[in-house]
Amino acid sequence: MINKLKIQKSNLKAKNSFTLLEMLVVIGIIAVLVGFGAVSYSTSQKKARDTRRKLDMEAIKNAMEQYYSLCNSVYPAAISGKVPNSILTQAPPTCSTVTTILTVSPTDPKTGDSYDYDDTATPPSICATDGATNLMESESTVYCVYLQQ
Repeated sequence: MINKLKIQKSNLKAKNSFTLLEMLVVIGIIAVLVGFGAVSYSTSQKKARDTRRKLDMEAIKNAMEQYYSLCNSVYPAAISGKVPNSILTQAPPTCSTVTTILTVSPTDPKTGDSYDYDDTATPPSICATDGATNLMESESTVYCVYLQQ
């Protein structure tokens, strides 16, 4: 009778713990969930940077349109194919007494480079490229905004 009680007690102790296989299954499931979370986070970061690029280029476009209306229907000239810093800072343009058009010159959120600006095209365009490289991370096409005047 005492032996039977000891066997029953030892069986109870074994049932209160996890087996190695159960632990490995749980760890595997957690690893898969963390992997999905990391991929989702990376994708959302790319989309956020793309949204930031689009908003930056719209702000630059609005500043250029304001420059156009202040400076006798002339857009600023590009500097080495990039958006000119001269109209996008706190210094007033040379053709106007307005003190601020855009206080901060937006740059690409990942590389910190200025956006491309083609002042020879009709209409002039501001694009999310760095030379020939598309800066958009979640879209396969180059995103451009076109000046309206």
